[in-house]
Formats: sequence, structure tokens, C-alpha cells
Amino acid sequence: VHLIPVNPIREDGLNPKSRKRIMPDLLTEPPAIDPVYEAHVYCNIPSIAERSMEGHAPHYFKLVSVQVLIRHGDRYPLYAIPKTKRPDIDCTLVPGRKPSHPQLEAFIKHMSKGAAAQMDGTLSSLPRYPSHSLCEMGELTQTGVVQHLRNGQLLREIYIKKHKLLQSDWAAKQLYLETTGKSRTLQSALALLYTFLPDFDWKKITMRHQWSTIFCSGSCDCPMRNHYLEEEQRRQYSLRVKNNNLEKIYVDMAKIVGIPTRQLRASNPIDSLLCYFCHNVSFPCTSTGCIGMEHFKVIKRHQLEDERERQEKKLYFLYALLATHPLLNQTVNRLQRIAEGKKEEVFVLYSAHDVTLSPVLSALGITEARFPRFAARLVFELWQDGKKPKEHFIRILYNGADVTFQTSFCKDYYKRSSKPMCPLENFVNFVKREMFLVFNSTSYYDACRRRPL
Repeated sequence: VHLIPVNPIREDGLNPKSRKRIMPDLLTEPPAIDPVYEAHVYCNIPSIAERSMEGHAPHYFKLVSVQVLIRHGDRYPLYAIPKTKRPDIDCTLVPGRKPSHPQLEAFIKHMSKGAAAQMDGTLSSLPRYPSHSLCEMGELTQTGVVQHLRNGQLLREIYIKKHKLLQSDWAAKQLYLETTGKSRTLQSALALLYTFLPDFDWKKITMRHQWSTIFCSGSCDCPMRNHYLEEEQRRQYSLRVKNNNLEKIYVDMAKIVGIPTRQLRASNPIDSLLCYFCHNVSFPCTSTGCIGMEHFKVIKRHQLEDERERQEKKLYFLYALLATHPLLNQTVNRLQRIAEGKKEEVFVLYSAHDVTLSPVLSALGITEARFPRFAARLVFELWQDGKKPKEHFIRILYNGADVTFQTSFCKDYYKRSSKPMCPLENFVNFVKREMFLVFNSTSYYDACRRRPL
């Protein structure tokens, strides 16, 4: 069940008034919203090395903890366009096939020895890497594995080699790993972990299973969260109904494949079309004609417009605050424990979905961020001030870009301070108190039950 109301794959439109970008863009920036450009960014095809701001701090600061929230890598679609041939993509791992990674072969070997790991619940029955010659629905592709091998390698260079976050004899209790029960999230976590800690000892690995895509653990009962989600779905529906151009495109595509328009719409064609696009496979054809780039562009553009309106209308923001509080509260509690000198769980990895990352970005107030691309990463760094060891600061990074001062709780601090990061207590106050102010509440329990005025 997707806890965001729309097509499970979408992207962020940017506010046209502000051209400030928080993403390290690999392609030349177009002057206005360009659905094809945005789709390329979303695919995140591994090519040139990525610029990254992780691990930057004044020399007297000490890195004490890193918490990483990732979206799984590139996957096969979750939906098929009826009466068309599924995209022909091979999900076996072949080191000689592009895109590849120098450690792909070693990764495959290491994964075959993983029986010693502690895997919660149903995770132990999932494959540790993709292996079907025709991908199954939702299966991680080789591109998806490579994306996270690259993420892990990049984080290793910074956090292990430069900052010595974990020593070579690291203990099992220093890692906290959690994933949803999908093979694509488990495999993405293992790919990142493999290049972060190459040839790790499987006996030290405990992978926890999270049944909820919003990682709400034991605090999932929140009626008002569902209320705001339904309101957001209504907003989305009304925007779609008003878009005549989109409707014409759906009618045209339905004729091509020979099904009723509503059936085509329900099959979420953008999910499937993005797979063709990201893998450079021709869009499907039938005897009546072909789905083409003009169809793709109109549907993609509507996604971007929907994302922009979503930012303005604030219903999603209210949903996001309630949806992400359990996860952010867990994060804050852990950071506080580590700041007090407890050494456990210095590296945390949550392997999740777009519907996990997107509300977290929204709740933190990072409104300029694009919708989470494949293998997106959101990083929380905890730093100790070497000159005043009791003082701790956080930095928040999204796909390598520092977004700390775009957060609602640190925007103003930036204007008053020369320090390039945010006091930990700002984040703590936000999660423990400020998140509920908009609901005229003082606690999560109360905000989850208080009807809007």
C-alpha cells in the first residue's frame, strides 16, 4: 500500500520564482521545467562521479554519528500497460555489462555467503541480489545495484577513510540496519553496505524488518494522518480532471493499446514508461500505433505540475508531519544518546521507498528538493565541537548537497551564526515540540486525534 496518494513514481516541480538548486546537477540546466530533463535526473544513470558535500566541517569538529535514509535503486515497473509487451530487461548481474562497478563481481560472491546474517522475519526468505533473466515486477535491476555500490563507496571514502567513523574491528552494536520487506530495499541496503564495509563479517549483520513504508514502527495509529492523506488525494484528483491535455493523451494511448481510458489510467502508465525511458528501450507499439515521447512528456509534465501545486496547498505537508514523526523521533532520540557519550549505533541505514523520503523532506521544510530519484540518499551527520565538547551540531544532506539551512528549524540560525551546521537542540525542539504547533497540539498522540478547526 502506497502511503502517498499518487502514482508511486513522481518528481518535484520547482518553484519557478526560485532558480536556486540544491542538487548537484550532472546535466546542463534547462531554463524552464523540462519533463525529459527531469526524467533523466530521476533515472540517476551511473555515469560521471558525483560531487558531494558529506563530511565537510571545520577541522576541530569530530564526526560522531551518521544516519542514512535511502530510496532503493532503479527497479522494474510495479505496473504493466495492458496488452503491451513488457520491457525486455535482464535482472541478472553481469559485471561486463553497463552500467557496472569494479566491485560488482566481489559483491555477488560475498552475497552468496550471507546465510550467517541475522535477518528479521520474512527478510531471510528474500534473495540478497536480483537474478531473473526477465525482471520480475518491482525487482531491482543491475543499474539499481550499481547505484548503491556507488553510494556506499562514496560514503566509505568520506566517513571511514577520512573521518574514521568505524575502525576495522567495528562491533555489531555500532550498526543499525532496517529495511522494508521488499527484495529491492533489502538488496539496495546490502549493495551500499558492501562497498561501505567491503567483505564485512556476516555474523555482525542484523537486518531489521520494518513493515510500514513510513517506518512508524509501534506508533502507526494516527487517524488525522489518514484524513490529510485523503484530502491530498482529492486535491490530486481535481488537478488531474482539470487537465484536458492529459485526458486527450490518455484517450489516445488507450486507443493504441485497445482498452478503456480508465483502465489505462489505473495501470499507472508513467511507472512503466519511466522504465523504458531510463533503460533506453523503445516505448511499446501495437498494430494500431506506438506510444511515443509526446505521450510521455505530457504525463511527466503533469507530475511536475502536481508536485508544485502539492507544495503550495500544504495538505501534503500536514500529512508529512504526522507520517514522519515516529521516524524523526527515533532519529533524534538516537542522536541525543550518542551526544551523551553512548557509543552504539554510530552508523544507521534505513532502506526505504520514495513514499518514505518524500514526506521526510516535506516535514523538514526542504521544499526545493526534487522528488526522490532512484537511489536517493538523505544523510544526518552528528558533529561534536572539539573546542566545547558538550556542544553537538547536525548537518543534513540530500544527494550530496547540504540542505541544513533549508530546514524550517535552522533557517534563522544560519543568519545569526558563522558555524556551518545546526545545533542539535534545534532539531530536538523541532521534533519534540514544533512539529505539533500547526495542529494546535503538544504531542503526537494529540495531533493524531485533533480535528482541524
